[in-house]
Amino acid sequence: MKRALAPDQLDLDGMLKRLHLPTIRRLYSQLETRAETEEMSHADYLSLLVAEEIGHRTETRIQRAVRKAKFPFLGTIEDFDFTFQTSVRRQLLGSFLGPELVSEGHNLILSGPTGRGKTRLAISIAYRAIQNGFEARFATAASLIEELSNAARTGRLTPALHAYTHPHVLVIDEVGYLSLTDNAANVLFQVVNERYLDRKPIILTTNKPLAAWGIVLHDPDLAEAILDRILERGRHIELRGSSYRTRHLSRKEAASDPASADSGARISGINPADFPEPTDASTPIQMKVMLRDCIYSQQDIVHIHANARPPSAAKVKLQGTNRQRQGIEQRPAMGRAPNR
Repeated sequence: MKRALAPDQLDLDGMLKRLHLPTIRRLYSQLETRAETEEMSHADYLSLLVAEEIGHRTETRIQRAVRKAKFPFLGTIEDFDFTFQTSVRRQLLGSFLGPELVSEGHNLILSGPTGRGKTRLAISIAYRAIQNGFEARFATAASLIEELSNAARTGRLTPALHAYTHPHVLVIDEVGYLSLTDNAANVLFQVVNERYLDRKPIILTTNKPLAAWGIVLHDPDLAEAILDRILERGRHIELRGSSYRTRHLSRKEAASDPASADSGARISGINPADFPEPTDASTPIQMKVMLRDCIYSQQDIVHIHANARPPSAAKVKLQGTNRQRQGIEQRPAMGRAPNR
């Protein structure tokens, strides 16, 4: 029988290093002093050391998983302002915040106008999955489709797909925000179908109604097949209300801000479109031109040019007279003559 070594012959640091227990190795000495002061039992002291090791490993794993997820920013479900975004309640997200999101393969589509918190909520759900021990991946629809389209042209589609089909949770952001390539439906369908067969959840955000996905993806049939697979084990939640980004503005400022057209429509008493399209930079100018033309048409001014002088009252009157009176000399209008 092998004789046990005496305690003074044991190299505790070396054994802990060999077992890959860095936190216990770092803390056991100072916790030993605390255990003596608080008169802990040996079991309590050991439990405290093991709990510290587990906590440190969990924190390290989460940090590593967040880096791999490639989130544009980090948000938690605790930080999401449900009092501002009242169209969704935390209680309705119960199955998406627990392990059943992955174990049951639940999918989720978050839709609504820009600034309603769709991306933040999607990231918060994916981060909760990481906290529950799973892996996640974030990508915009445009970048995902571009990467996989390029891979398909060079014969590398299968390995490129792995980055989007392997993680437990996939977030596809901004479906419909940017113009997509003609083969967008083909590429996106392959990602969705692979994850559908493996029962892996997808979280998508979009500013377009689901009925418009056929136009967005340039293929109504494949768009329908994609939505059919997503919604079989998923839900569609529409986010409404005011924009997070302009919540610091007063109602008057929000109404005059082109980026807050939805708020302006509510203030004016006109119901906004369910999913307003992004407004290009020329729209405010076009509105001013339309307003200017409307005003001038009411004044019966027939010609406007930036470098032309406005016609005098006599000339306007002359245009409405009979042709037989064209030779009659007209007196200048009363008042100040225009500058020449």
